[in-house]
Parts: sequence; structure tokens; C-alpha cells
Amino acid sequence: MIDLNKITISKMTLNDLEQIKDILTLNFDDFWNYQIFKEEIANNNSNYLKLCYEDEIICLAGYKKILDEADIMNIITKKNNRHQGFAKILLENIINECKKENLKTITLEVNENNIPAIKLYESFNFKQVGLRKNYYNNTQNAILMTLNI
Repeated sequence: MIDLNKITISKMTLNDLEQIKDILTLNFDDFWNYQIFKEEIANNNSNYLKLCYEDEIICLAGYKKILDEADIMNIITKKNNRHQGFAKILLENIINECKKENLKTITLEVNENNIPAIKLYESFNFKQVGLRKNYYNNTQNAILMTLNI
């Protein structure tokens, strides 16, 4: 059970990325490398948040602002901390941040085989609006989902 008092959420910095650099692909995921994350965090149109549990980075998420829309680039939870609700907490924070910025919609794509993520997004009323065939590694489809806020 998560102790909510041990959670902090704040803007992710390049210094935070340096802190997890050596474990990024091993303990999180290997679909983005360090350099891509570095460029995303430094991008003025991007906003990255980190969720720390007992001062350890457990989950991170980022979105890119395009006019009055947000495009969620990723939500990643440390592998041994998945299915505990951390991504849900961070997604809720992203939605609230987007509301504060008066953004109108949030869009994302998710691997059609990532059932836990799809269920998470559906629990926040994201709706499937399209399909990108062979989007992941030229073999797996991406479901395009949108939330009107």
C-alpha cells in the first residue's frame, strides 16, 4: 500500500535525469534513450514531472504543449514499482496542470498490447480516436486516445 505522505511530485530537471541516467533503460524502459530525454526536458514546449517515493524517482511523465493541446509523450514507472498506482497519481497531476494552463485536449498514443495503460487512460475518460498501424518497431499498432478537458 502506498503511503501518500511519502510522495512528492515536482518538475523534472536535467539534474534529475542525470540521477537516473545509469538505470534509465534497465529499470524504466528502453524506448527512449538518455539523449532523447535530455532534449525533451530542455524543450520549452515540454513539461516533465517526476514522482518520488521516499526521495527515490519512481515515475516520470511528460507532455508537450501545442497551441491549446497537450500531447503526452510518456508515462514511465520504474519496473519494480509498476501496478501500484504511481502512474495514476502522476497522470492525475498532468491533467490538473493542463487544466491550469487552459489547454482543451490531451492526446496520447499507447501500444495496443499495453492493456494496463489502456485501462488507466480509460479510467480518466480518454477515448480511442484512431490507430497508427505498425507504429512501434514497425510491428505493433498504437492506439490514439484523447481527453477533452
